[in-house]
Amino acid sequence: MPLMPKLTDDQLHPDAREVFAQIRAARGSDYVNDIWRVLANDPALLRRTWEQTRATMSAGALDALTKELIYLAASITNDCEYCINTHTAAARAKGMSDAQFSEMLAVVGLANQLNRFAAGTQVELDERYRG
Repeated sequence: MPLMPKLTDDQLHPDAREVFAQIRAARGSDYVNDIWRVLANDPALLRRTWEQTRATMSAGALDALTKELIYLAASITNDCEYCINTHTAAARAKGMSDAQFSEMLAVVGLANQLNRFAAGTQVELDERYRG
């Protein structure tokens, strides 16, 4: 059961309505994902999150697909069903192939396995990797 309501466009505070307009313009679509509709319960948080998302996911040293794959890997590790599904769709829209998806899953699985092993056994960091 959701802990906060998804706001309809009619329920939006004017500040949230402005952010929704930015989301729609940036995506070239009238659709606004439900996560943004829940964030709209706190217009200031909605704006900060949208600005951070725009800045982080925009063009930079990493291409758009790589950023989506990283986001997807983190979402899998954090077990966020919502983000796994929305970012899988976004990665596919940016060209992710089935082979890339499978390989990314293998990397996530390996990293989680070895991270837990290292944490559980408290393996000390090699001298050469210390700052």
